Amino acid sequence: MTMADADLASLVARVVDETPAFDMHTHLFAPEMGSLLLCGADEALNFHYLVSESFRVHHMPYHEFWGLSKAQRAEVVWNSLFRDTSPVSEAASGVVEIARAMGCDTGRLTLTALREALSDVPTAEYISRIMNLANVTHIVMTNDPFDDQETAFWSEMGGMDKRFLASLRLDKLMNQYSSVVPVLIAKGYEVDESLSGRSVVELRRFLEDCADAVHPLYVAFSTADDFVYPEPDGVRGRILKEVVLPFCRERGLPLSLMMGARRQVNPALRAAGDSLANAPVRPLESLCADYPDNRFLVSMLARENQHALVVAARKFHNLMPFGCWWFVNTDTLVEEIIRMRLELLGPTFIAQHSDARVLEHLIYKWQRARRVLTRVLADKYENLQSSGWLVTEDVIRRDVEQLFSGNFRQFVGLAESSG
Repeated sequence: MTMADADLASLVARVVDETPAFDMHTHLFAPEMGSLLLCGADEALNFHYLVSESFRVHHMPYHEFWGLSKAQRAEVVWNSLFRDTSPVSEAASGVVEIARAMGCDTGRLTLTALREALSDVPTAEYISRIMNLANVTHIVMTNDPFDDQETAFWSEMGGMDKRFLASLRLDKLMNQYSSVVPVLIAKGYEVDESLSGRSVVELRRFLEDCADAVHPLYVAFSTADDFVYPEPDGVRGRILKEVVLPFCRERGLPLSLMMGARRQVNPALRAAGDSLANAPVRPLESLCADYPDNRFLVSMLARENQHALVVAARKFHNLMPFGCWWFVNTDTLVEEIIRMRLELLGPTFIAQHSDARVLEHLIYKWQRARRVLTRVLADKYENLQSSGWLVTEDVIRRDVEQLFSGNFRQFVGLAESSG
């Protein structure tokens, strides 16, 4: 028996809201890592998306803005984006959505009220409250082995909050190798800039030591539009072929490639100064073809890359597209991308990740993702039902669970009972 379209849409909305998400890429940290876990109103307003947008309103000299305290910068951002203009952008309206979820009267929202509603101390109870509001069960951190502030906690990783899991981020190793050679030498690894002698063996040992410390679910690095494969004569190409890919294969870890980030086009904006690039997909196709026993999680930053990425995933089952990253994480583009992926891949991709840098981001990122997925799935199920296919609650729950957690768990080899 078929359902009326309104009933079907209501059922899809309920199932999507009820289904927990596994947030497979964030910049959050376990609470035991102290000040690395950011939360509270001032942190939310100092988010680089908002900082960048605020300069379009206040036009303050960069050095003057960065000379302010964090609280003062938050006030500048608030006045620019919430007083002097309407908060209609993705990031600004996200703050309003967070405030509403936290019980604020958003019709008369003030910075003082926001500061009172959001805690800047991430207690276990506060973390649970935020995760429950977002309906997120697990959070995957981005763990940088060259960040001394972070690695100081690695020896304690095994005793940390089990909801927080690790990934091993290798941007500096892959993109700035010469800069980390002295660091590796100081840590006792016999490496050099030309990868001669024992360098390859020692880099493998370094990755093994890192993995033993944090037990990552995957290894990751980001690239701009300069990523080339094969690259037999380049240092990055050799590290990829001789170190990273064998390590991932032997450890059973996917390699996550985040492609299209062009760094520091405006250094005066600091963390807000990065942009995007249209990255070629052909190197990714070659990687998937040459290394069928490796698995690749991939997200691309430019809208222009999304179609080619989905087509590549149709050809290589060891490629898993995930989420809508950074500049394509807006309602319009998320809907477009999810529709495209469903139409070409069915529900065999990872629908979204939060990319959260501040704990409260989980709320609006996942509420937005759920609303978009509801719209798209309701449309797809209505079309399917109109063709005579039986759409049931069990079918919808199966598909949504796969999109929110199951596909990721299966791809990284994580048992359902884990954590």
